[in-house]
Amino acid sequence: MSGSRTEMTAASQLSCSPAGLVSVSTDGVPAGDRFEWWGRLMRDEVMAVSMTSERPARFHAGVDSIEGSPSTKVSALYLSASSAVRTHAHIRRHDPEDYYLFAVRGGQIGLEQDRRTSWLRVGDLGLYSTSRPLEAEFCGGREARVEMIRLPRTLLPLPFDTVDRLLAERLSSRTASGALLDRYLSGMLQHAQECGPAELPRLGSVAADLAVTFLAGLLDIARTVPSENRKQALLARIDAFIERNLSSADLRPADIAEHHHISVRMLHALFQERPETVSAAIRRRRLDHCRTDLTDPRLRHRTIGEIALGWGFRHPADFSRAFRAAFGMPPGEFRHTALTSAGGASAALNDK
Repeated sequence: MSGSRTEMTAASQLSCSPAGLVSVSTDGVPAGDRFEWWGRLMRDEVMAVSMTSERPARFHAGVDSIEGSPSTKVSALYLSASSAVRTHAHIRRHDPEDYYLFAVRGGQIGLEQDRRTSWLRVGDLGLYSTSRPLEAEFCGGREARVEMIRLPRTLLPLPFDTVDRLLAERLSSRTASGALLDRYLSGMLQHAQECGPAELPRLGSVAADLAVTFLAGLLDIARTVPSENRKQALLARIDAFIERNLSSADLRPADIAEHHHISVRMLHALFQERPETVSAAIRRRRLDHCRTDLTDPRLRHRTIGEIALGWGFRHPADFSRAFRAAFGMPPGEFRHTALTSAGGASAALNDK
């Protein structure tokens, strides 16, 4: 096998969006090279393992990764049925000293580490370390799929010996912090291309804070989590609550504070380091959703007033003024321009 041919083919499978989402897959790599190529990719990007597969010639896999910050990476990975083993020899050669917290999205994953063994299914969370030997089995259906976040050991503000008690355990995503982390990972990957490069480091930091809070809660050592991590985790919960309740015209800072068992004064203090106040953040998110709906041809039948009311604006005149101030034109003109442009682009494509 020609190493240069494989490397060149592999490079052709990598794409990077302006926002920092990197996608790599075995598609296009010669069938006979795919399994070995994937093993080298895992060695370079995650950790060295010895992999086996009953059907290496039919193996397929891929990964979408977001470099949220220099220390945090969020990834979605899928691969055919296979096994992976990391030994003491692998660790001695190189150990990046990372933890990986992952959510199972498809198939089943068997994980053995530190004398614990678990079978994880869709909806479960799991944790493994690059610093200890492990065995992993990926199976079930067409492929196994996971979403995971890298947590460098040197930056994890929790005792290592305590965290290691969670290795290869079946962790539930049904706790409050687990459910929020679960949704956040999916949302971050799903909307990565809509984010600017400057936004991704902050989103990656929030993901790491949520992961730390989740692990600390499982170990009942939440008080050991630094206050900054707890603050960011609380802000993430507040952001999620605001997003879920934007359609309610009655959403106010007092309601948000009460739901999270904090004072209104503390809520405003949490937002002081952000460029917007609580009320301004609510208004901007509502306007963004309205703008999206106004450009959607499927919603032509809905009036501008109905769209505005659906996102929590009580009075059409107030909505029009806010929309014009944010986007430089009245909502009616914006909608006409957007739908006319979309119709022209569609007609041009059909002519081709």
